[in-house]
Amino acid sequence: MTVYFHEEDLPAGALADGPVAVDTETMGLVTTRDRLCVVQISDGGGDEHLVRFKNDSAYDAPNLKAVLADPDRVKLYHFARFDLAAIEHYLGVMAAPVFCTKIASKLTRTYTDRHGLKNLVQELLGEDMSKAQQSSDWGADTLTPAQQDYAASDVRFLHRMRDILEVRLEREGRTEMAQACFDFLPARARLDIAGWAEHDIFSHM
Repeated sequence: MTVYFHEEDLPAGALADGPVAVDTETMGLVTTRDRLCVVQISDGGGDEHLVRFKNDSAYDAPNLKAVLADPDRVKLYHFARFDLAAIEHYLGVMAAPVFCTKIASKLTRTYTDRHGLKNLVQELLGEDMSKAQQSSDWGADTLTPAQQDYAASDVRFLHRMRDILEVRLEREGRTEMAQACFDFLPARARLDIAGWAEHDIFSHM
């Protein structure tokens, strides 16, 4: 297992074919205000790639964009709604089709209200992960080894968790429901960017 660090783009041919796990690190939780700093990506083969964007980045990244925009590659996320919005706003591509482990967890693990990535990794895989660097400064000139390992861990487990959650969705008869949710996520992300992040447009009021 190796964590590869890249500036401004992913090297060509860095990933195998098939689904990729994706996550982002930003300066905060307001997409249009808090810039995209890092995109993490893994093909599930044991390595993780971190693509860092500097403060003055033009977000060109043609190789990374090609992978993210590929309609034949499923992208695995935990809380895809946020990552899709950040990627589209800064990189200009919609990184779909989607499988979101948080949504799959909420549809299958109805016996708990703990759907964080750390919770899923512990229960489904029997492994532990540290969230100590979650709120660190991702816009710093130099990312520490602890930051890099934290970022890599956010995509390290998603392929294995997807496999388990797919079985559970099928078992509970909720595969089609989950897929409908996944298919809607690009529209949900665009609503967030457009200003409807805190409004339920399906509600009566």
